[in-house]
Amino acid sequence: MNITIIAIGKIKEAYLKDGIAEYKNRISKHCNIEIIELEDEKAPENMSLAQEEEVKQKEGNKILKYIKNSDGYIISLAIQGKQYTSGEFASHLKKLGLRGKESIIFIIGGSLGLSDEVLKLSNEEISFSKMTFPHQLMRLILLEQISRLF
Repeated sequence: MNITIIAIGKIKEAYLKDGIAEYKNRISKHCNIEIIELEDEKAPENMSLAQEEEVKQKEGNKILKYIKNSDGYIISLAIQGKQYTSGEFASHLKKLGLRGKESIIFIIGGSLGLSDEVLKLSNEEISFSKMTFPHQLMRLILLEQISRLF
């Protein structure tokens, strides 16, 4: 199985970098894993809805370069997505592998979320909670949940 995480935004905090490196190392013993970190768009304070959409569109265009012609199974993290328990999530990933989905691509958007174009190309949307988490922290949470598969 090949797992790719495409994430908007750089990780700055050392504790998050350390946790991400630890889980990535654990997972890499069982499958190929790659994290593609894309630069987030600078967003002014008090943006209008049009400005928010423009930021999401620009970030979405960066993501689309990696997924537009991909044959991977694309899972976008979105607050309106389906929620799983940890066990259900691990089982779901295992079933995808058994159904021949050799490549799974997870997408973590920026602080404003994902563009409509990215969501349309996704095979599914998942949510880890009804709560909002910083997208940098979400990368660590996702890796921890993926590690449960193995």
